Amino acid sequence: MKLLHVKANHFKNCVDEFEIDFVARSKKTAEDKEYELQEIADDLYVYNTVAFVGKNASGKTTAVELLDACFSILGEFRLEAKPYSYDQVELLIDFFHENDIYRYETTLKNSDSIGSKAIFTDQKIQKKKYYKSNIKNIYSEEGFSEVKVSGELPEDTSNIFFILKKKQTRAIYFDSFGKGADTYRLLFAALKDYNISTDILGKVLTIFDENISDLQKLDDHNYKMLFYGQEKIVSDKELLYKLSSGTTKGMFLYILVVASLQNGFDLIVDEIENHFHKTLVENMISLYKDKTVNRQNATLIFTTHYCELLDLFNRQDNIFIAKAGEKIYLTNMYSGYDVRPELLKSRQFYQNVFQTAVNYEELMRLKKALKK
Repeated sequence: MKLLHVKANHFKNCVDEFEIDFVARSKKTAEDKEYELQEIADDLYVYNTVAFVGKNASGKTTAVELLDACFSILGEFRLEAKPYSYDQVELLIDFFHENDIYRYETTLKNSDSIGSKAIFTDQKIQKKKYYKSNIKNIYSEEGFSEVKVSGELPEDTSNIFFILKKKQTRAIYFDSFGKGADTYRLLFAALKDYNISTDILGKVLTIFDENISDLQKLDDHNYKMLFYGQEKIVSDKELLYKLSSGTTKGMFLYILVVASLQNGFDLIVDEIENHFHKTLVENMISLYKDKTVNRQNATLIFTTHYCELLDLFNRQDNIFIAKAGEKIYLTNMYSGYDVRPELLKSRQFYQNVFQTAVNYEELMRLKKALKK
């Protein structure tokens, strides 16, 4: 299963017909096919990496929250405990599964029960066989036929269950806030759930703190570590103090990167620069672009203020510019702007080609006010 396309109405503060498309549309060079794209069917290419950029409060987080919601429906067949209202949200999700294109549509409602669950109403599932010859009209209504589902599910469970049948991690969403001392419990749970070896953990540890050579879980709140060659028993709170919150978040995120690459699910990271050094972010992107590492067709989806990272992208159609007026909207760099591909993307941002620069005049007004 691979997510291809999402369209939403009434989601948070987004414009109607808020749309994100993961199918590559621009010219595909041999280099792109080697590093930027993954072929999931004959001539059907999606991206190894997808970036959402824009200034503060532009809607980048909202965009990836929408994707997180869709992946939750595709993976868990449910939507709950999210920090926003589901009421009257209309979703259209196109995904590829077993050589068919599936289209799932529903209108969500808030549950009255405790737990903030979404209720699925007006559900409709259609499918059509994928053919290379129809790639340009992949989302056209032509060729779709309705899928009849047999059986009833609880109102908080999506009918996609009848198509995908088994719960599976389709993506993990890593927000910009972190989990504090609880991160270590989650880290070791991820190691167990995704069968990641302690040898990999050791290598990740030394990336972030070369003074730590081993870390073992004793129980949910206590750990044994080798720190400067000395064995220490520490609580999770003590460990957070010794390692720093940045190191802790970075370790956990890199373990999720490993899990994503080894198991083929997508990884969504909000404000990727909040977690570690730019060089490590560049390394993460390179892992997803390397087919000898990313053998399971995982995709890295992230938001960022580091416009220099976009110079690592040869393509433009996997970059979305987020902006906010009365409503939040996205513009695809390839289809929405006339930017020559040989120009550095970061330079275009600094020259404010996308109208995403910080307001310099407002900064100067603040400076003048501070001088008084």
